[in-house]
Amino acid sequence: MAESSVSFLLEKLTWLLQEEVNLQRGVREDVQYINDELERHKAILMAADSMEDKDPELKVWVKRVRVIAQDMEDAIDEYYLRLVDHQQGKIRSYFHKILFGIKTMKARHKIASNIQGIKSKVEVILRRRPIIPDVASSSSQRFSSRLDSQGDALLLEEADLVGIDQPKKQLTDLLFKDESKREVISIYGMGGLGKTTLAKQVYDDPKVKKRFRIHAWVNLSQSIKMEEILKDLVQKLHNVFGKPAPGSIGTMNNDDLKELIKNLLQRSRYLIVLDDVWNVKVWDDVKHSLPNNNRGSRVMLTTRKKDIVRAELGKDFHLAFLPEQEAWSLFCRKTFQGNSCPPHLEEVCRNILKLCGGLPLAIVAISGALATRGRTNIEEWQIVCRSFGSEIEGNDKLEDMKKVLSLSFNELPYHLKSCLLYLSIFPEFHAIEHMRLIRLLIAEGFVNSENGKTLEEVADRYLKELLNRSLLQVVEKTSDGRIKTCRMHDLLREIVNFKSRDQNFATVAKEQDMVWPERVRRLSVINSSHNVHKQNKTIFKLRSLLMFAISDSVNHFSIHELCSSTGVKLLNVLDLQDAPLEDFPVEIVNLYLLKHLSLKNTKVKSIPGSIKKLKYLETLDLKHTYVTELPVEVAELKRLRHLLVYRYEIESYAHFHSRHGFKVAAPIGNMLSLQKLCFIEVDQGSRALMVELGKLTQLRRLGIRKMRKEDGAALCSSIEKMINLRSLNITAIEDDEIIDIHNISKPPQYLQQLYLSGRLEKFPQWINSLKNLVKVFLKWSRLKEDPLVYLQDLPNLRHLEFLQVYVGDTLNFNAKGFPSLKVLGLDDLEGLKHMIIEEGAMQSLKKLVMQRCGSFKNVPLGIEHLTKLKTIEFFDMPDELIMALRPNVGADYWRVQNVPTVYSTYWRDGGWDVYSLETFGERESDSNHSSAKRTRELPTLWKV
Repeated sequence: MAESSVSFLLEKLTWLLQEEVNLQRGVREDVQYINDELERHKAILMAADSMEDKDPELKVWVKRVRVIAQDMEDAIDEYYLRLVDHQQGKIRSYFHKILFGIKTMKARHKIASNIQGIKSKVEVILRRRPIIPDVASSSSQRFSSRLDSQGDALLLEEADLVGIDQPKKQLTDLLFKDESKREVISIYGMGGLGKTTLAKQVYDDPKVKKRFRIHAWVNLSQSIKMEEILKDLVQKLHNVFGKPAPGSIGTMNNDDLKELIKNLLQRSRYLIVLDDVWNVKVWDDVKHSLPNNNRGSRVMLTTRKKDIVRAELGKDFHLAFLPEQEAWSLFCRKTFQGNSCPPHLEEVCRNILKLCGGLPLAIVAISGALATRGRTNIEEWQIVCRSFGSEIEGNDKLEDMKKVLSLSFNELPYHLKSCLLYLSIFPEFHAIEHMRLIRLLIAEGFVNSENGKTLEEVADRYLKELLNRSLLQVVEKTSDGRIKTCRMHDLLREIVNFKSRDQNFATVAKEQDMVWPERVRRLSVINSSHNVHKQNKTIFKLRSLLMFAISDSVNHFSIHELCSSTGVKLLNVLDLQDAPLEDFPVEIVNLYLLKHLSLKNTKVKSIPGSIKKLKYLETLDLKHTYVTELPVEVAELKRLRHLLVYRYEIESYAHFHSRHGFKVAAPIGNMLSLQKLCFIEVDQGSRALMVELGKLTQLRRLGIRKMRKEDGAALCSSIEKMINLRSLNITAIEDDEIIDIHNISKPPQYLQQLYLSGRLEKFPQWINSLKNLVKVFLKWSRLKEDPLVYLQDLPNLRHLEFLQVYVGDTLNFNAKGFPSLKVLGLDDLEGLKHMIIEEGAMQSLKKLVMQRCGSFKNVPLGIEHLTKLKTIEFFDMPDELIMALRPNVGADYWRVQNVPTVYSTYWRDGGWDVYSLETFGERESDSNHSSAKRTRELPTLWKV
């Protein structure tokens, strides 16, 4: 990674040479010399990065180059910091220029001294460079290779990891075994064999979901606390019921949480998956909350340790390494995209495969590295095989896999290496938010600019390349198919963590007795910040400071002390998400070079006007804080790209005032770099503010709250100028206020997501021209005309939700309409009595949700044509509709008999009762349970 450090430095050297910086005599020549020498050695460093693990002398040399590059970067940043500190505004006259030169004399003398010392070190280190084999040209070619148009075909499907058809059937049979007592099934084996993959395939099977309506998946790790495990399980069980978890869980102790879980599960057949159980005590603590309710409930464990299996007298399922033929089939499928191996490569490929030892993760990882290579030059493939060293039989399989995955890492271009190493800063149990990661990578300087693309688009491509190479896994996707969260596989993470520590890329502080490196540039603090301040031998030259799961109390949290130290003055990234903060730390405004600031999920209430001093700030994340107003000075942050300020007051998508945004009196139109602006409240000075928004032509996402009817024309004019807009979210000031956005003659053609909450006098016809729309949420529209007419021809629409949208009695889905729709939600359409689905309509629909449509008593006509439908969920729908769908006795059961899961949910006796069609007859019909006579928190189906 010395090449990476040098590349970052060269960008700063370019600035120092090109800008009109008043350096002392001779310094510019020294800078030019250092620049030229490091540029000349970049190709050599590329080769050295991939060979240093096999050559101790080379490794020491690479480390020295890395340290020199960092020292030079520090010198430039400290000099630049002094310039920013002294320069208040522009230098308007010759007198000011002279005065500025006097003020910065000390800074110029300091950088001159530093650079002269660094130049001497560069001369010495380059003279003592070890002999490196002539592989620079081939290495350069490898590192510059990029995925071609077949890249999307290399995206890893979970089912590709192992040949799991037979194991899946065996495991499913254990779940369906006719035993009323609660059974525990343990899947165990070495990491990387596919334990989680197998469990996930079974868990996601529609037949399994149908049998176990109450289900939850809980990820465990060695660093997670039992309290967090139990809270996570409570939250997920409430999500299944479609009901927010009670706010009181934050104050419950472990015993109270266990009792709550037990009560939630007592009346239902359930399936709970505990992924990666690492010791017996964890299982012992959790199992007491899982009742043996004699309803055929099941618990699945995945674990690497046999003693977990021995501790539980249940069923065990041991995964073995892949047999040779299955391993070869997987290797070819992933390396050659389903084609057979070319004959001239078969011998070398089988030799490579042999080193994988039948470990699925290792096979997929090396396949990802090989898939981008040319097929004609056998020498390239033989180099890969030889780079493993001599074949050692009988070694531990983990060591073989480490060699494979290390090669996958070494094959990465330097910018992807930086991105992968950066993942080591996140806790092991942490599902990494995709957009958060993108913003962090940009702030760190890991993302190179490309013509015609934003930095965010380039960073997104980087992460997709890591997915293509099977080095990153998707944890969760949005309903329209976008990546929501991601993570690394556990064993790959171990290797990346080792490389991060070895190269001093990042320091993770989570243990009291950890061994600290001599220097720290990126610091991730997990659980507590106390041990950071105990270090007096470590040199802190921080560029990044991130904190996770900080358990310190507000009184003992030491961010003020940390921000006051000299070790943070060069910070680019400060991420304090979830930290116990109640006030904005005033020291932050002196971190002049800061690019990324997150106070998400803190209790901060206000932002000072002095934030204007952060001239280089690109992201200000205040989501789920108590900030409701921003100072006028925020408009001076001309480089700000992401301004995110909102919180949920009520966790219900059906409550009109569930979200709060922010007010600002600043000339928002001056912030020309903004790409995301949400959610701005426009009820005060709204007309002028709407005009200001029209200046923000770089906006990708815009969220507006409290809009008035009279401001519609001004907003329409501004939206026409937002040619880059991808997401538009507009909420009226009240649910009966009209949203007047009909007069848009040139709508943003790249718009993908549209959310409108408020009255619509008529349907905005410009919407049907948006061919890129994938998600449309309409709420409280109260239209008299059928809105489907304007939406059915949208070719890419995947998710459609209506809430009080239509007052008519019939919805008609025409043939060939909604060709890509996968999720349809209809809520509180009180007048709706009939739904007609013509053959050929919604042919991709997988999920249908209907809720609180009190007049809808007839089964949708033509629902039998939806051959891909997997799930139908009814919330508070009339009994007549549900009874008509019951097996054997329902007149319309034949229409849904091929749908794997059909459920009906009702509020009963203070809780949600969930019934499948087969069990609905057990429920006593009671008119007192009608939705019109009950008040309670509505289920949360989707949150915008």
